[in-house]
Amino acid sequence: MRILKSQSILRLANSYLIDSPQPANISYLWNFGSLLGLCLVIQILTGVFLAMHYTPHIDLAFNSVEHIMRDVNAGYILRYTHANVASFFFIFVYLHIARGLFYSSYKTPRTLVWTIGVIIFIVMIATAFLGYVLPYGQMSLWGATVITNLLSAIPFFGQDLVELVWGGFSVNNATLNRFFSLHFLLPFLLAGLVVAHFIALHVHGSNNPIGISNNGDRIPMHPYFVFKDLITVFTFFLVLSIMVFYYPNVLGHSDNYIPANPMSTPSSIVPEWYLLPFYAILRSIPNKLLGVIAMFGSLLILLVLPITDLSVIRGSQFRPLMKLAHWFFIVNFFILMWIGACHPTTPYLEIGQVATIFYFSWFLIIVPSIGVIENTAFEVATEKKYQFSK
Repeated sequence: MRILKSQSILRLANSYLIDSPQPANISYLWNFGSLLGLCLVIQILTGVFLAMHYTPHIDLAFNSVEHIMRDVNAGYILRYTHANVASFFFIFVYLHIARGLFYSSYKTPRTLVWTIGVIIFIVMIATAFLGYVLPYGQMSLWGATVITNLLSAIPFFGQDLVELVWGGFSVNNATLNRFFSLHFLLPFLLAGLVVAHFIALHVHGSNNPIGISNNGDRIPMHPYFVFKDLITVFTFFLVLSIMVFYYPNVLGHSDNYIPANPMSTPSSIVPEWYLLPFYAILRSIPNKLLGVIAMFGSLLILLVLPITDLSVIRGSQFRPLMKLAHWFFIVNFFILMWIGACHPTTPYLEIGQVATIFYFSWFLIIVPSIGVIENTAFEVATEKKYQFSK
């Protein structure tokens, strides 16, 4: 439309959201980006309204959440929407990452897009952890105690760092205030990173299922992909409504409906379900420092894929070995998620250790090995074809 091209800001929005050329063959797997953007908007809006009624004080936090649920008009909808959209946020980001892994969206020229995406994922995890502490139930208190204590694994000044974060000698009122402040601010940092992710993506455009860049076979974002995105958006709203109104606590932990009690330790301290794989990796290594390094390494290792994937073919669509390896990785991820919810005893500890070894081996050994095998086979086939043509 003429009005969208007559003013500089509208012209910029038009180039990104309306006239942006997209590969004609991208599937519904590319819709998770728009769903993630929608989740971020919902989380910021519901979070702002929840913050109007929340009290970040260890004596009042739990009761203020109950006040939101019982006394504030539609407060239960706000709280349950915020809690469940957090789960959907991680469901969509895991699917988004899985799609990127399958179609090698991390390869040149989209390495910057992938790198910013990994940073977004890490900030998401930090934001989710901080938010999990705010209701100040049993799992909130003890989850905060366990995770912040990981800093004590740092040699020499680790314990001092823990006490600096706590603002005392245990999780207390200062800790809750700090966590609330950071939980409120980090989503806006996330929004800035998402804009950077979007700008980096706009430079070279989206990847596509066959992995071949073809600038001639592109169609504008609107109306084709906007309406395609709306299908998954309305489906998401339908599922979210069912969750909020009928099964609001199905993805939560029942212990968080018990007020925080520093004198009573829960039988099993676990994070939210979406952080269980990384928690399993942490517990699988007996040494505390190495466990912490492995947990953070399991996130940062996503950054090495542009280097370790040596295959000349982009994506797994036409790579049987890599396709099989991809599904093994997904199964292993679910095994880690299951192990993270189990007690660290035999045989769960041993299963977690094997799954952890496979997780890191996939990035550092399996992916480059398959790339070398495929490249060798490709060169041999090309050479035979050349000799045959002579």
